[in-house]
Amino acid sequence: MKTLALFLALFATVSWLAPAQDRKPIPPGIREADKQPGPADIPPMTPAKNKRPDPRLMQEQARELSAIAVTIPAAVADVNRGTLPKDMNDKLKRIEKLSKALRGEISQ
Repeated sequence: MKTLALFLALFATVSWLAPAQDRKPIPPGIREADKQPGPADIPPMTPAKNKRPDPRLMQEQARELSAIAVTIPAAVADVNRGTLPKDMNDKLKRIEKLSKALRGEISQ
């Protein structure tokens, strides 16, 4: 009877320890990463309400765009003669920026 009790106690101990040996160790930092917010934790971005375009801002941007655009043909003529106006690149970038801003205002 003692042998059976000893065998059962030994079997219970071994079967209790066996699953612990099968588990893989958790690498450092994994538990911290689990605490970080994931895509499911971040609320989705809501689209902006139909914001009305600002007529004064659009008018100002259109005026500036027109004023800069008027100077471009003369600058291109200078380029054709072999001289590059130093502010031409800045003017063209400003035209792009203004046109993009106007498109954004119109599409709202």
